[in-house]
Amino acid sequence: MKQTLKYYGPAILWAFFILTICAIPMGGVGNSHLFFPGFDKLVHCGLFFVLSVLYCYGSIRKWKTRSIRIEIAMKNTIVLISYGALIEMLQRYLFTWRSGDWNDLLADAIGGCMGIFAVLLTSNAINHENS
Repeated sequence: MKQTLKYYGPAILWAFFILTICAIPMGGVGNSHLFFPGFDKLVHCGLFFVLSVLYCYGSIRKWKTRSIRIEIAMKNTIVLISYGALIEMLQRYLFTWRSGDWNDLLADAIGGCMGIFAVLLTSNAINHENS
């Protein structure tokens, strides 16, 4: 457990932040004139983008590599999408003041995949520059 926290601590903290944000009642905030249609999906995408970058960073540190291997990226993708699905199921069945939405899960998956792609692209560019 200590090793997991050592490498994945920031990702775990961010995951708890996402769970907290998705669990609290928002009231009429979504109907405010300050937010445009689809703002909620953009937030989901951004939250999971950050989560995927932190999770990939933990994987890179754990496996002591300079970039993320494709099989680890695929495992991370499955973990991130599963976490997004868990949150949507919790919103649908446990947090009854919130609603589970397939479009939110799609936004979570897109954000996660964008983050993993960004890590792959950045780490490959850095490694190519240093060689």
